[in-house]
This record gives sequence, structure tokens and C-alpha cells, in this order.
Amino acid sequence: MKTAVLGTGIVGRTIAARLAELGHTVAVGTRNPDATLARTEADAMGTEPFATWAAANPGITLTTFAGAAAGAELIVNATNGNASLEVLAQAGAENLDGKVIVDIANPLDFSHGMPPTLFVKDTDSLGEQIQRAFPAARVVKSLNTMNADLMVHPAALPEASSVFVSGNDADAKYVVTGLLKDFGHQDIIDLGDISTARGTEMLLPVWLRLWVALGTPAFNFKIVR
Repeated sequence: MKTAVLGTGIVGRTIAARLAELGHTVAVGTRNPDATLARTEADAMGTEPFATWAAANPGITLTTFAGAAAGAELIVNATNGNASLEVLAQAGAENLDGKVIVDIANPLDFSHGMPPTLFVKDTDSLGEQIQRAFPAARVVKSLNTMNADLMVHPAALPEASSVFVSGNDADAKYVVTGLLKDFGHQDIIDLGDISTARGTEMLLPVWLRLWVALGTPAFNFKIVR
């Protein structure tokens, strides 16, 4: 499947590499490909420059947001939640229409320092905002409740954990569920329409505190029933 991954951070890179490993044709979207490739320093989190990663993943194309989305059948929003609506606008509504958008971003607000708060919650969600902004797209919220490595390699944990999907379109959720199974997820819970993304996005404050308490992001939620 032709897949676009919007975002060049650690989450976007991890998703893109796994998709390519699974046989997808992958394009990564960024604002300015030349500027992205020109960076030579690690970022604030110590992540290597994109050019270094790209050299190790030569089968993955780097292009603009619009260029990636235009040729894609499936689009993964792996951007910073604060920038997601702007990035998708740059990708172009005409390039999103009818396509499945897997939204894995979170509405984290770092403006008051750590730990971050949520800039939308309770009565709305980032997933809903994206669906309203691009009504002809088919938005599915998923994978936003775990770190990047576990998104694509859930078997790294000693037992199966849970992943959630939220979306208005049953066929789109079927496509995303298939992708999650390809990644290795076994316990996939369909929460309902896109408004249920409020719940998974509001798990992030708990997730962040667990990271501090456990001293590692290598954990996930498991729904026992």
C-alpha cells in the first residue's frame, strides 16, 4: 500500500521504517525537505539528524506534506499535536479526501512547562478537530497511548497489551485494524465513533506520570476482562 507518514520525528521515523519493512511504499512528509536533510545536529531529545536516518532507510522517500499525501492511499499523522491541523492543511484537503488518516498525535500543551497539559479535552478531541476540518477524510484515532517502539513492535512486552481505535467510518477502522494486526497487536478494542478519541487522548496525563514513576516508557495499558 502507498502510505504517507507526516512528521519526521522519532514517531514518524519508527512508523515509516516498520511500514517499509512490511512492504508498504512509504513517503515521509515534511515542510521543507531540503532544510530537513540539511540539519546536522541531534534534536533536543538526542534524536539523530534525519539525514542519518534516511541514509539507513534508502527505500523511504522524503517529500513535502502535499507530495506525500497526494500519492498515498493511507496517511499517518505523526506530527506534534499543536501542528497537526496546520500540517494537514499544508497537505491539502484535496489530497486527503476519501483517504484513511491514522491520527496518532496527542494534544499536548508544553507552554507551561512539564508535565504538559492538554489543549483540548472533555468535550472535544484532536481527532474530532481533524475530522471536522477535513470532513471528506476518514479519520481513525489509534496508537496514541504508547511509545513509538511499542506502536510497531508490541511483542517487545512480555504479554499482550491493548490498543484502541476510534472513528466514524467502519471501513476505515477495518483498514487500520488490519494494519495494527500487521504490527503485531492482538487486543484491538473498537471504542466507537471519533468522539471516543477524547478518552484515549485523556490517558496521556496518566501515561506521562507512569513514565516518571516507572523510569521507562516501555509499558502499555492492558484491559483485563
